[in-house]
Amino acid sequence: MGTESRTDAATRVVVSYPADLSDWGRRQVERSSFRAFLRRTRETATEGDLWEEFVGVGCCGDSLDVPLRVEHVEGGPAIDAATEFDFEVREACGIQGSWRVQSAGGPSAAKK
Repeated sequence: MGTESRTDAATRVVVSYPADLSDWGRRQVERSSFRAFLRRTRETATEGDLWEEFVGVGCCGDSLDVPLRVEHVEGGPAIDAATEFDFEVREACGIQGSWRVQSAGGPSAAKK
């Protein structure tokens, strides 16, 4: 993807994350660097798309993958360098975040 804007590009994409995402997870998702990551790694966005995105491991833990859902797209489906990302909160989904990601009782224990 180049730096130029495409005529079929989305001007704004609203993406939701679950209400039970930890404060740390929310800070990671809402960072400008994460928005830039989405611009570089996603080619298109359509309402209803579900993206499982790795957001980090914190200081000492297991990985945290967050289910992001595309709620609204303004403009076309293509994502380019000018596409803006906004975030909103949706219903909880049982995500294992916060200190559980960084403890023995975290996501890997829940999968057993």
